[in-house]
Amino acid sequence: MKIELPKWYDLHVHLRQGDAMEDFIKAQIAMGCAGVLAMPNTDPPIAKVSDDDWSIEAYTDVIKAAGGNAFSEIIVPLYLTSDTTPEMIKDGAAGGVLKACKYYPPHGTTGAQSAAPLETYVESGVFAAMEEAGVVLCVHGEEHGLSGEKYFGHESNAEEAFYNDYMPWLIDKFPKLKIVCEHITTKVAADFVKQASTNIAASITPQHLLYTVGDMVKGFKYHLYCLPLVKFDRDRQALRDAATSENNTKFFAGTDSAPHTTKATDCGCAAGCFTGGIAPQLYAQGFEEAGLDLTDSAAQEAFKRFLCINGAAFYGLNVPKETFTMVKEEQAIVPLETANGPVTPLPLGMGQSTIPWSIKA
Repeated sequence: MKIELPKWYDLHVHLRQGDAMEDFIKAQIAMGCAGVLAMPNTDPPIAKVSDDDWSIEAYTDVIKAAGGNAFSEIIVPLYLTSDTTPEMIKDGAAGGVLKACKYYPPHGTTGAQSAAPLETYVESGVFAAMEEAGVVLCVHGEEHGLSGEKYFGHESNAEEAFYNDYMPWLIDKFPKLKIVCEHITTKVAADFVKQASTNIAASITPQHLLYTVGDMVKGFKYHLYCLPLVKFDRDRQALRDAATSENNTKFFAGTDSAPHTTKATDCGCAAGCFTGGIAPQLYAQGFEEAGLDLTDSAAQEAFKRFLCINGAAFYGLNVPKETFTMVKEEQAIVPLETANGPVTPLPLGMGQSTIPWSIKA
């Protein structure tokens, strides 16, 4: 069995910085990526649009110099901080450099120490400027500063709190603001996106289609530790239903692939799953585990919409004419050797030495 697909955009990926960036970019290109939305939680964060040593323009040039000139599209969101102003949004959008901004919950994930509470950007006029300029808001949708039982409890969790309490308030204030609910993990978030207007969409990672929290805590498979955390079976089922629906226009691929040469550290576990080079294969596995027969043309179309079409449409990108081919043949999984040391792909960290799909060269 084989599937020929248009090259796709990974609309949430961490390319990091430094010598290993070239290796991470090669892994993206190897899996048919035509372009990327590269996360701005670098050190220091990408908190300026241009005219600065470390800005969207500067980081884009760094990506291109490391092999990213092979991409047809590179979007670097502006990292929102308390120093972000409406004027930065207006000027960046008018100059064609600023296409998206990233909201992180303060201290809520890797590199989020520079973030400010959501209310900051409401009060400062930043969200209003984004709405007027058509700049996309990329949201890490979790409430911050919660106690342990509220952060991940039986009745609720940080993501559910955000989509129950904050998102309805946000879209009521800014009904025309384009928002991507990134790497959603819960039924609550999936249902919210389904019921929202057409300017609200969501990305889903491979790991959240494939695993539940039980897979992580059984023997503590820390290579599955990411933020937001994988959740429960009902949540995974809701994400599978959303991604595989024949009417899906709102849910799309964004891997959140996050390479770490060291996952387990003295101060805890680094958050992020590395799926560079193998994400389409893992998405295909997730679609099959959701019950779709990818020999069927309708199932292949659903997969194509999720991987290649919906995200491009939301961000206003052209679907590439270039294609790549996936085949139902086992692929061996080995660590990615980088300039900074080996990075363990997620399946290998889960004890799997092969995956059921490959990309044909």
